[in-house]
Amino acid sequence: MLPATRKKLVWVSVVLFAVLALGLWWLRTPNAPLRAVLAPDTYTEHREVKWPHRGQVFDRHDSLLVYTGRHYLLVLPRRKWLDSARLNRLLGWPDSAFEFRSRDLQRRQLPLQLELTVSEADTLRRHQRAWPALVVREYTARNYRRPVAAPVLGYAYSNAQPFLTQAQQLARGRFFRLRNGGIESYYNALLAGRRGAYHPLRDALGHAHGTWAADTAFQPGQDLHLSLDADLQAYAERILAERRGYIVALEPATGEILCYVSAPTFAPATLTALGRGGERRALLLNPDMPLLNRPALLANPPGSVFKLVNAAVALQLGAITAKTGFRCDQSLINCVHEHPNAHNLTQAFKYSCNPYFYRVLRAVVDNVPDSLAQPVDTVRVRHQNLAAWTRHVKSFGLDTLLGVDMPRENPGFIPTPAYYDRHYGARRWNYRTIYSLSIGQGEINLTGLQTANVLATIANRGWFIAPHFVRAVGDSDAPLARFRQKHHTLVDSVHFAELIPGMVAAMRPGGTAELASLADIGIEVAGKTGTVQNDEGDDHATFAGFAPATNPKIVVAVYIENGGFGGLSAAPLASLIMEKYLRGKIAPKRKRWENWIRCGNLAEQGHEER
Repeated sequence: MLPATRKKLVWVSVVLFAVLALGLWWLRTPNAPLRAVLAPDTYTEHREVKWPHRGQVFDRHDSLLVYTGRHYLLVLPRRKWLDSARLNRLLGWPDSAFEFRSRDLQRRQLPLQLELTVSEADTLRRHQRAWPALVVREYTARNYRRPVAAPVLGYAYSNAQPFLTQAQQLARGRFFRLRNGGIESYYNALLAGRRGAYHPLRDALGHAHGTWAADTAFQPGQDLHLSLDADLQAYAERILAERRGYIVALEPATGEILCYVSAPTFAPATLTALGRGGERRALLLNPDMPLLNRPALLANPPGSVFKLVNAAVALQLGAITAKTGFRCDQSLINCVHEHPNAHNLTQAFKYSCNPYFYRVLRAVVDNVPDSLAQPVDTVRVRHQNLAAWTRHVKSFGLDTLLGVDMPRENPGFIPTPAYYDRHYGARRWNYRTIYSLSIGQGEINLTGLQTANVLATIANRGWFIAPHFVRAVGDSDAPLARFRQKHHTLVDSVHFAELIPGMVAAMRPGGTAELASLADIGIEVAGKTGTVQNDEGDDHATFAGFAPATNPKIVVAVYIENGGFGGLSAAPLASLIMEKYLRGKIAPKRKRWENWIRCGNLAEQGHEER
């Protein structure tokens, strides 16, 4: 090619490039004439969705408990020979591990899917050519840093459909009682956030020009900061692991739940993880009902712990004073402890004298004011007095839903005059018919949450904040507004103060709860034992108290099914929880109580003590 021709081609290329650059500059300029011509024809409708990440869950010390992460599932071929021994060696599993893990799935003809760790999934992917029939499936699900607090954490219903379907099939009669979505369900809207859907009009270059439909604002998933102490929770679950019962510990000044154990328990991931249908089946069919959320749903007679409520109400209604004494007259009601006569309320609590509190409630129910002219209609007076008792008792948050931040709870039950009228007839019941109320038996039913809340009310001298698990949502550094409201009882604070000396005396030598004393480490405990009569087996053991007695930091309520005498089992367990929370460790002299509560014959020892 001639030099002149080559030079012309170069100049033509330069001119064309300049024209193209100028055109692009016009298109990118807002007021460019060319864009004004082309823009209407190049606008297109777009829909852009932004998905939020589910919020994380932390304990009261900001230790991560729950987060969303990747999971891996090994999908196994059906009706194909598999060298299981070789697979065990590849994944570092013990001999026969694969057969053991897949046996239940094969027996019930379920899909052969096994959970894998991250390292196991990576190993299989690296050896994919040697194992072409095996598929590693990746999905996102909730991860649990510590296998604790399953009844509290719960699950989102959208993630638990396999479990819920299985529960309906295997436990139809108990299905409603076994459902417990926990905080994952209660706070689901906050944890899940809200996806943002945007509808921009874009030109050929991708620039937005308004919207063609209404947008949905994006809301990120909020983190939850629980009031639970994860270390205390793990310790309490370990101590009660071999029993059936519950432990509820809370901070009385705030209503924050520090520890919440429903025993027997299970790992929280069991109900939502894929490939664990066999474990869920075992939980559903277990006669000990590990899926039952005992502290919230199991309402039972509270036993002698309820004497605290009866005494407070009797003081408020003027039926007794703190100096009132009654003889231990076992012709009225049996007393399981041998002790001196109680000359005042403090001694009555120390010995938990049944005849004393029989007389206390009778002084309320059968009280005839001096102002009434004789003769009086004793039936009408009895109805009025029991109605007054019921009204005061219910002001402790009983016979109603406390409103805890959990999907379901039991309101318990406090009988009324109308209840007895329906069952016996208005003129056919008297105090002898209902005297078991005096010792927390009979028709009274309380949940573990309510029992703990009663003790928080006493610790606060007459008020409580509804128990709750979440102390802060997102960056707010505060719980929901209703968990900051105080609820006052109908009993004056001075009468609650009159209960404390007796509750402290019960911890001293000769008291029913002396094994719960922490005096050796300088902590004064106030509390009350209880032994709940059980017609179908060994009695149930209860205890509820708080520490320190003068400035309470923790309330603990314990219920051990078939645990015998409360002073020998429930009381020592409660003191361990208090000591662990207040000091962070257990004194050597009380270490023996850990094994005793876990493995000892509690009921037999209780019978010997009686």
